[in-house]
Amino acid sequence: MNLYLDTSDFKAILKLDEKSYEADLGREMAEKLLGFIEEKLKENGATWSSLSKITFFSGPGSFTGLRIGASVVNTLAHDLNIPLFDHHGTQHKIILPDYGRPANISAPRK
Repeated sequence: MNLYLDTSDFKAILKLDEKSYEADLGREMAEKLLGFIEEKLKENGATWSSLSKITFFSGPGSFTGLRIGASVVNTLAHDLNIPLFDHHGTQHKIILPDYGRPANISAPRK
């Protein structure tokens, strides 16, 4: 089963083969993304080990959303030992997000 994930916005877009799902995870993406994926795998009678390929929309987009999504797909691809691709079709050992601009990091308070 092929998994496609786009976390470049507050809505996570997940595709499992030809079926597409969206979840407005907003600021809870880090806490709820894996549960969302697992729920949709179960709905399709699949498990994590059913995954054979992962494609990730690597950006541009939300700094935090892309970091969370990249962490998830990198971990899954590594742990399941399956190929990982960006949305351009290029295979990667790990995916680095493409933010489209330098990160806007605020100065520490103290």
